[in-house]
Amino acid sequence: MSDCLFCKIIAKKIPATIVYEDEKCVAFADIHPKDKTHLLVVPREHIATVADATEAQEPLLGHLVVTAKKLAQQASLVGYKLQFNVGKEGGQEVFHIHLHLIGH
Repeated sequence: MSDCLFCKIIAKKIPATIVYEDEKCVAFADIHPKDKTHLLVVPREHIATVADATEAQEPLLGHLVVTAKKLAQQASLVGYKLQFNVGKEGGQEVFHIHLHLIGH
């Protein structure tokens, strides 16, 4: 989606502090961190919300969780939060699925 903020970050049209990328996802620092470590793990495929995800995208969503776990280990986080916000009422601000990794 050409007007999606996260699609623009993934395409490197907007700067971000990218800490990880592979063929399925990109992880970068949240610009308004809630803790010492606050990363967003974002699929390269544009999916607006978790509510829009299909069964065919289940492996992709699992990949986001496993990637977040690896990033937490690299950051030596013992305890951390993984959070999806779904829809405006659920606190979602950017309508491109993203998994928050939050810890200290």
